[in-house]
Amino acid sequence: VMIYIRNKEYEAILGYCKQQLPEESCGLLGGRKEGKRCWVEKIYYLTNTEHSCEHFFMDPREQLQAVKDMRSLGYLLLGNFHSHPNSPAIPSKEDARLAYDSKLHYLIVSLEREPLLKSFVLEDGALREEEISILQ
Repeated sequence: VMIYIRNKEYEAILGYCKQQLPEESCGLLGGRKEGKRCWVEKIYYLTNTEHSCEHFFMDPREQLQAVKDMRSLGYLLLGNFHSHPNSPAIPSKEDARLAYDSKLHYLIVSLEREPLLKSFVLEDGALREEEISILQ
């Protein structure tokens, strides 16, 4: 499985995550799948209702609106992203506990040093890092 994201969207996610500091930021990814390849077509920036630098909870109303918009555009929910303002782009115990769907991609942006984006998928009950390709 591999996920593709355009550089423009990648930079926009990093910008959003930096803008939300010191809080964790979060959002959903809409796009299309072809076999084991997934293309992110639209980013949905959601409110972290926890307003915390260590936890996030996506606003349920915003999630519903995002999914409705995806459906109207013919996109699938590919997964979500959130930031780790002060820690590496590695799933926390809470991230692993909240990952429930093996069809979704879980992206984490670390802002601990230089911004770093990693993607994970759920396999055999554990989150495993997958390749992410940033396109021009």
